[in-house]
Amino acid sequence: MPHVSTVIARPWREVYDFAADPAHLPAWAAGLASAALVPGEDGWWTATSPMGTVDVRFCEPNAFGVLDHVVRLPDGVEVLNPMRVVPWGDDAEVVFSVRPRAGMSDDDVAADVAAVAADLETLRGILESR
Repeated sequence: MPHVSTVIARPWREVYDFAADPAHLPAWAAGLASAALVPGEDGWWTATSPMGTVDVRFCEPNAFGVLDHVVRLPDGVEVLNPMRVVPWGDDAEVVFSVRPRAGMSDDDVAADVAAVAADLETLRGILESR
C-alpha cells in the first residue's frame, strides 16, 4: 500500500482543522471534489468528482489528527481512505494511504498516487500562503 505524504510549514492543528472541513475540499482535493459538497444523511456528503457523483463520510473530529474518510463511488463500492495529520516539529506532516481496489492495474494505482500527491501539494500551497 503506497503512502503519500508532505510536510506543511504550519501547526498541525491548523492543517487538521482546514483539511477536516468539507467546505475546503474543492480548493485542494481535485481528485475528490470539483464543486461544493452537499450535506446528506448520517454524516454523508455528496461531491461532484472526476469519477462522477460520489458520497463521502469523514470520521468524527478528534484530537489525534485522524482524517479517515470513506468514499462511495458511483458504482456503490465504498473505499476507506486512511489519512493523518501529525506534528512534525513546529510543522505538520500529512500522510494519505492509497489503497488499491480490486482490478486496478499498476498504472491505475500510480495515477491514484500521483493525484493524491498533487492534492497534498495543493493543500500545502494553500496553507503555507496564509
